[in-house]
Amino acid sequence: MTQPILLFGVPFDFVLFALTLLGIALFHRQTLPIALAGLVVISAYKLIFTGFKEGAGLTGLGLHLGHEFSLLSNLFLLLMGFALLSRHFEESAIPDEMPAFLPDDWKGGALLLVIVFVLSSFLDNIAAAIIGGTVARHVFRGKVHIGYLAAIVAASNAGGSGSVVGDTTTTMMWVSGVSPLIVVEAYVAAIVALLIFAVPASLQQHRYSPIVKQRHRSVVIDWTRVFIVAAILIVALVTNVVTNLHFPELLGRVPVLGLSVWVVLFATAPLRRPDWKVLPETFKGTIFLLALVTAASMMPVEKLPAASWQTALGLGFVSAVFDNIPLTALALKQGGYDWGYLAYAVGFGGSMIWFGSSAGVALSNQYSEAKSVGLWLRHGWHVVVAYVIGFFVMLALIGWHPDPDHQKQTNRFQDSVAASYG
Repeated sequence: MTQPILLFGVPFDFVLFALTLLGIALFHRQTLPIALAGLVVISAYKLIFTGFKEGAGLTGLGLHLGHEFSLLSNLFLLLMGFALLSRHFEESAIPDEMPAFLPDDWKGGALLLVIVFVLSSFLDNIAAAIIGGTVARHVFRGKVHIGYLAAIVAASNAGGSGSVVGDTTTTMMWVSGVSPLIVVEAYVAAIVALLIFAVPASLQQHRYSPIVKQRHRSVVIDWTRVFIVAAILIVALVTNVVTNLHFPELLGRVPVLGLSVWVVLFATAPLRRPDWKVLPETFKGTIFLLALVTAASMMPVEKLPAASWQTALGLGFVSAVFDNIPLTALALKQGGYDWGYLAYAVGFGGSMIWFGSSAGVALSNQYSEAKSVGLWLRHGWHVVVAYVIGFFVMLALIGWHPDPDHQKQTNRFQDSVAASYG
């Protein structure tokens, strides 16, 4: 790859990527064509001028896309599959029963966010966000505040930040030799953040559309659909753990997590037919995210600033607009971080903008009104505040303990960089 063209010291690749993000922020009703146009322009620029990390011309582009295949296909399969899961869950009638169990004031909304947080500690955060969004649609009678939607995404990302099975980035740390006991320290910041954003978000929602308990209503639970939802989640969890522990070499070649979801969907189709009608709209949101992730993967990010708590804090803001998987891979290669802080930053930081995480895009597929950066930042301000306060509370309580001697098992975890994304 040749040296990038610089504009005021900034590689022109980043200028094109920033213009793409700006277009998405300004024209939120045209997010898909803008993302695709940005990807085409960035690809053309690299084909003509700089080449790719894997080589020049069409050969380099082909090799680059081949390297990203497992990541992109996993994202596609998960987002499409979990859309069908959400319909199974919705039609099971469990969301209709939830108002009977949640307090009918703002504390009901806060409790739902806690449930999403806990679910995400052992489930994929896309699934946790979709389940939270589905329940919210029912308990709030179809009227969900954008600030509360941002809080659902934040709860799903925060819940996975301290668990080595809750997020792809923490799984990467685990595979590369970081102890789960170090990663779990991220929950110090994540729990503080949850307590901070849950209250204002729940108050926003309560003022907008409160929970209303429906007395004397008979709800019949479809336990077959409950079984299907549980089977999908359990198989995905087991597949994630077993593959990372025993077959890490598969992660860079085969989208095992996404395939496991679809195997269960097809196997259980004779019991209950999936609602295929949701796929066309979900497909648009999925292609949007894949376009952004692919464009981000082409950026010339070869190194990070020196490892420090300030860098870790900054990476959280960067991950709101940049794929956190290559950021995590670069940090692991560099070494010298306190991995609990990094897990929290790259895991939770993407919640600050709706397209900053796969959970945010998945939820926005359910709620198209969330696809506005301005409204997300305006009403989801508490997520940004919670991120910063959570980080500094963690710094005050446990301090910064870098791991300069971390063994960077590059060959092992680079294969896992293209693994399942949650």
